[in-house]
Amino acid sequence: MLTTTKASTRSFSPSLCSAEEAYDFEHFRDRLSRPEVLAHAVAVRVFRAPLLAVPVGGPRRGGYMSFDLLSLAIGTRGLLTSRPGFPNLRVRWSPYRDTCHTVEWGDPAPEWWEDDAVFGRFYGYSEAAITTFVRQHPRPSPAVSVPCSPTAP
Repeated sequence: MLTTTKASTRSFSPSLCSAEEAYDFEHFRDRLSRPEVLAHAVAVRVFRAPLLAVPVGGPRRGGYMSFDLLSLAIGTRGLLTSRPGFPNLRVRWSPYRDTCHTVEWGDPAPEWWEDDAVFGRFYGYSEAAITTFVRQHPRPSPAVSVPCSPTAP
């Protein structure tokens, strides 16, 4: 027989903790063009895993976090609502089972077809971090369209 207690259901609610506790704190600190924006960052703990919520500021115009459960996205939006650096909080609900829901803040992100450097600057990464990322993750070249007929040899 499976029973649940109030303590076990609490683990499914997000909570805030200090930014330095986030698993990805150093990742952001080492890549942001203005790491001082982390002074207002917080970690969002979900299922014991704290991940960094980086506020807007300086060249960083927006941010987001992804969640597999809509309830976690809504809960996180509620936790960030009164925090400085998280303006225009919104939940972007995904109607697809294989795509995460997101909590977004700040300006709307660039359109999906923009190149990675545009995204990097929008999210406030340093030029060195952007260059490294683009070098390590080249976008595939557009497919060359060659006309082909069913009777071609």
